[in-house]
Amino acid sequence: MPEFRKGERVSWDAGNESSVGTVEEKITSDTHAGGRQVRASKDKPQYLVRSEKTGKTAVHHPDKLHRRG
Repeated sequence: MPEFRKGERVSWDAGNESSVGTVEEKITSDTHAGGRQVRASKDKPQYLVRSEKTGKTAVHHPDKLHRRG
């Protein structure tokens, strides 16, 4: 499973297009983030990312994120 650091630039699929943004936080426990309830643990983390285009946040599993150069 890939690991990402705060501030790292990543992309993810967003419907018909790809979005680009920055990792804001690694989430390792159940919480509310990105406008939804997030189920996460140390073994199954999720990442809060902020879109460069919209400024909105979203939460994604690490296998859905891709590093950007």
